[in-house]
Amino acid sequence: MLSGIKKNFHLWIPDLFESKGGIQVYSKFLLEALLTSYPNANYDVFIKNDSHPGKDLSKKNLNFYYSGNLASSLRTLGFAAKIISLGLWKRPNLIIVSHLNFAPIAYWLKHTVGIPYWVMTYGIEAWDIEKPALKMGLHHAEQILCISNYTRDRLIKEQNLDPSKISLLPCTFDPSLYEIAPKPAYLLEQYKLNQKQPIILTVARLAEEERYKGYDQILKALPQISQVIPNIHYIIAGKGNDRLRIEQLIDKLNLEECVTLAGFVPDEQLCDYYNLCDVFAMPSKKEGFGIVYLEALACGKPTLAGNQDGAIDALCQGDLGALVNPDDIEEIAQTIIKILQGTYPNPALYQPELLRQKVIDIYGLERFKETLHIYLEEFLMSLDLKNI
Repeated sequence: MLSGIKKNFHLWIPDLFESKGGIQVYSKFLLEALLTSYPNANYDVFIKNDSHPGKDLSKKNLNFYYSGNLASSLRTLGFAAKIISLGLWKRPNLIIVSHLNFAPIAYWLKHTVGIPYWVMTYGIEAWDIEKPALKMGLHHAEQILCISNYTRDRLIKEQNLDPSKISLLPCTFDPSLYEIAPKPAYLLEQYKLNQKQPIILTVARLAEEERYKGYDQILKALPQISQVIPNIHYIIAGKGNDRLRIEQLIDKLNLEECVTLAGFVPDEQLCDYYNLCDVFAMPSKKEGFGIVYLEALACGKPTLAGNQDGAIDALCQGDLGALVNPDDIEEIAQTIIKILQGTYPNPALYQPELLRQKVIDIYGLERFKETLHIYLEEFLMSLDLKNI
């Protein structure tokens, strides 16, 4: 029986160490949770776009394989060769595919030698799937893990998938990195702001393909907000190729005095930025979930999100924040005004310790580990039963 032999897991990941994004952060927590559940299992982690980990994390039961040192034209082929050859050689108990694009290879291995696999799904990459190979990869996975009900519901509806094989494993965060604290004096000084000045914050990558994050909408709402709250200030933290266009929009709306583009913010300063603001706002409409919402809530901040994507889950259907139509500038403006004036009809927004505790209880790292462990135990038990 499997319970009596050494377990072997393979993880296929696009990026892990050399870039930062939602999937990379999620994948790190996934690996940590696996190591917690089965510390004595063998793990082979295949990373397509990284060339090295920055430091040697390999140990006796944890091996990394990198394809990022290959030319971009050869990388996909080289990565595929590694995961196929080592899959055929080592025959892991389970392959965890951390991006849908890898699922067709996992399906081939399952069809060829019977290796079971799971597929992680997040947001845009799992919506409106048309490629037959991706559909095949989804339909033949033992388990599909979705980060939000929104993605789960879309997959069931669009791909006619069996709901029983789709489970939720929402995004998580490390509560020890975020705390409730006063506005940092050094940031107030850096941006020439005063202690009582109302501040709106968005943390997002400023990329052309991610304009759906909603920072445009807040910029367009600012003139209306400033009529009621004259000293309002908006900080956008993040970098990307959309910055020039944002600067032009700020100039067009005459918002130079009340908007700061903070650029890239290191991880060690993120908590300070959350504590600097009075409301965290990102009215996205294509968000798979949104880890930044959890981080802001862990700092006890009133949080605003869109009501048309996975952010609905992050804010627990509005229990932990304000959900707005991301295309309605008027609604965004009025909701931010109400939050800042203390009149928004959800008292939880004004109880920082309550927000923090609730988001930890629901989405904290320990809950993530517990949920994944339950899924793995159920899966391994099913393998045991098959081997009897």
